[in-house]
Amino acid sequence: MPERRNARLTLQYDGTGYVGWQRQARGVSIQALLEDALATLEGAPVTVTGAGRTDAGVHALAQVASVPLTVSLDDETLQRALNAKLPDDVRVVSVERAPDDFHARFSARAKTYEYRIVTGPFLSPFERRYAWHLPHLRDVAAMQAAAAALVGVHDFAAFQAAGGSVKTTEREITSLEVEFDDPHLSVVVTANGFLRHMVRTIVGTLAQVGARRAVPEWVAGVLESRDRSLAGPTAPALGLFLVSVDY
Repeated sequence: MPERRNARLTLQYDGTGYVGWQRQARGVSIQALLEDALATLEGAPVTVTGAGRTDAGVHALAQVASVPLTVSLDDETLQRALNAKLPDDVRVVSVERAPDDFHARFSARAKTYEYRIVTGPFLSPFERRYAWHLPHLRDVAAMQAAAAALVGVHDFAAFQAAGGSVKTTEREITSLEVEFDDPHLSVVVTANGFLRHMVRTIVGTLAQVGARRAVPEWVAGVLESRDRSLAGPTAPALGLFLVSVDY
C-alpha cells in the first residue's frame, strides 16, 4: 500500500473571477480547482484545507494548504504536475512534506493581509483589478493614528460582516501599519485570526478618517460599540491580498 504523507502546499492566485477559496455550489473556487487537480494525480477524491478562507475576488501571495496524499510523486514533480493542470492565475509555489499533525488552518499562529489603495487622480489599467481607487484619501497621518487604537486584544464585533457565527469575536492584532508611497497606500495587518470581512471593514473605516469624514478618535469609539452599523463601508475585495501565514 502506498505511503500516506501530509503535504504542505504554498499557493499564489489572482482571485478575480473566483468565488473565493472555499468550494461553493455555484462558481469556481480555488479549493475546488486544487482538489480536482490533485484527485487526478491521487486517483481518488481529496480534501484540501486552506490557512485562510479568502472571499470572492481576494488574492493570495502565499496561501498555505495541507492535504493527505499517497501519490508517489516527489515534491518538485508534484508541483510541476499541479501547475500543468491549474489555470495560469493559480500557481503552486512549493510542495513539501509536513508533520502528520500539521493543519494549514489550525496550526497557524498568525496571518498577514495587505490592502492596496491608489490615491492618485486616476487608476492605472494595470492596477484596476488589484487596488481600490480613492483619490480623496490624503490624510495618512490621521489614518495611522486611528489604526493604533485597533492594535492589541479586542472584541472586533463592529468589524465583522453581518451574520457571522463564530464562538467569539475577540482577536489580537499584533501589527497594523498604514504605509504610503504616493500615490500608493497600503494597510498591512497581522493578527492571530480574522472575522469575516474584518480587514476590509477596518480599511473602509480607516478610509473615512483618511478622507477627513471622521476624526481618528472615532475609530476607538466604533471598536468599543461592537456595532457594525457604526463602522465604515466594507472595502471592495479586489485590493486585498493574503501575504503570509506564520506557524
